[in-house]
Formats: sequence, structure tokens, C-alpha cells
Amino acid sequence: MNQKIRAIILGASGYTGAELLRLLLLHPHLEIAGLSAERNAGHPIAEVFPHLAIYNLPPLVHIDELNFSNADLVFCALPHGTTQAVIAGLPKHLRVVDLSADFRLRDPKLYAQWYGHAHQAIVLQNEAVYGLTEFHRAEIKTARLVANPGCYPTASSLPLIPLLQNKLIETDNIIIDAKSGVSGAGRAVKQNLLYPEVTGGISAYGVANHRHTPEIEQILSDASGKSIHITFTPHLIPMSRGMMSTIYTRVRSGKTVADVRAALHGAYDAEPFVHVLPDGRLPATHNVAASNHCHIAVVPGAVAGQVILLSVIDNLVKGASGQAIQNMNLMYGFDETMALMQAAVFP
Repeated sequence: MNQKIRAIILGASGYTGAELLRLLLLHPHLEIAGLSAERNAGHPIAEVFPHLAIYNLPPLVHIDELNFSNADLVFCALPHGTTQAVIAGLPKHLRVVDLSADFRLRDPKLYAQWYGHAHQAIVLQNEAVYGLTEFHRAEIKTARLVANPGCYPTASSLPLIPLLQNKLIETDNIIIDAKSGVSGAGRAVKQNLLYPEVTGGISAYGVANHRHTPEIEQILSDASGKSIHITFTPHLIPMSRGMMSTIYTRVRSGKTVADVRAALHGAYDAEPFVHVLPDGRLPATHNVAASNHCHIAVVPGAVAGQVILLSVIDNLVKGASGQAIQNMNLMYGFDETMALMQAAVFP
């Protein structure tokens, strides 16, 4: 394809917007046609993101100042709860990759229960394709609206889906202990995210009621073919980026940890971004920082039949903007890895 896709980023002044820009600057078939930001509207990108100052990027403007008629695609990186009405009002010729949670839950009643207000675009919800790339490629290729997964659901579901599909593990007591860097909470100034509040400690939040819980349960229930409920506890770690999910589960009677490892290798050995580590190696967030890769390890538990799965991603890349570009590549028939093959940044 010689013609470039013209893309607009809504909410470009947040961390996911910055990552979209950083990665898309390497994409040979994409042109940035517009950038929106409400608080920073009217400012050049150099003032908001000095690390992008050397690139010829459009200024940040209000959404109503953008020209959508000349665009092909919209990346929507707006806050949760604000996206449904915006996307519903966009011209119908546009394809959309939504990085918010607004179209991830298929059941509008479940959305209202967890997000505190009625779904504002139910017709579009019926059209949305869930964008966990490794498992929904066929649907993503033809989708007009892709609901990009959350970071915790991505890190937590990738190790579990092949095991549930192959009926290797019990489904009644899956425990997910997850930890994220502070960038996962967004760029808005909040007291609990100030440096003195975060540094030097670790804290749990959203215990037993985090909004990513129903999204993870939806993914796992689809993989299992039966309703699954999990115990999910997220934690905030004093680092900028990175995410680790430690998952505790049990193999089914007659199955072994070796079966678990074989199923994961079978699912991911041909995948460009998901990697099952050799026996004895453990994942670390440093090893995927700023990359679109996910590392998974399998460890036998201390109790017979227990298996521990460890998964790391960069919450801003594979957990958000990188996966969004991976989905966009599929939507337009590009190589899925285009603009995404950077190695992790270390140290």
C-alpha cells in the first residue's frame, strides 16, 4: 500500500497518547492528521511532550476543531465514560480503535453496574470487536470499532486463555495478584499519585471491586465456555511503567504443570509478541519496558496440583498503545508487527 492512512488521536496529551505518537512516528503507512486535547488545546506538542518536539506534528486542539472528513482512522484515548458519546457522533466512514473501557463489556447492564451510568451507545456496542489481538484477529480485520483491552486484562488473560481453552485448570478459584506502575493511573494530577505519596511504598486499591474485574471475567468465560469469577487485587508500585500479574490456580485431575507449559508453547511459540520463558527463568518488568512484548513463566506451586503463572507487560504499550497499533495494522492489512518491533529499554 502506497497511500498513507490518515489518523487522528483524541486525548493525545495523556500517557497513552504520547505512546501512540512515539510508536506511530515509525509507521511508514500512517500520517498523523490531527490531535485533540482539552486541557492543553491550543498548545504545540513541544510544550506538552518536549521529547516529541523535533517532529512535525499537528498542534493540540479541541475535538470540535478537528477535520474528520479527511481522516481514515481515529485512536480514541479519552477518559473512561466520555468516549461513547464522542464515537457515536463521529462520521460513519471512520474506523476507530478505542483505548478506553467504554466498549469492552458486551453487556450494557454490566457496564452500568461497574461504571455507574447507563451505556450511551448501545447500537455501537453491538458492533464493537474486543481487541485482544492474539485471539480475535479475524474479527479485528473487518471491524469498524475495536475495543482495545485494558492493561490488567491483557497481562492477566494471556497466560490463562490457552489453559482454559484446553481445560487444563480448575475454574473455581483463580487468584490474580497484579501490580502496575503509576502511569497506569493516567496523567491527571491526583493527590494519591504525587511523588511523596507513592515513592517508597506499595499499596493495594480497588480490592474486590476494580473495574477491570468484569472485563477479565468476560475474557476467561469466553475461553472456558462457562461463567468464571476470579479474585483480582491490583497494586500500585512506585515506578513509571510496567505491570506484573501473578496468577494462582490448580491443574485439573490428571493434568500436570508440563501440560500447562506445553499448552502455552503451543499457543504462543509462533506469536511475535508473547513469549513463554524457559523453565527456571522468571519475568521482570525491566525486560519488556517500552516494548510490545509479554513474557510468561510457569512455576509449580508448593502445594500439589497448584501452578503459578507470572506475566509481565509494559502497561502503556502492550497494555494500551502498542496493542492498539497492532490492531490497527490488522484492520488495514499491514504486517501486524509494523512500528512495534523495538526491543525493550534496559536499564
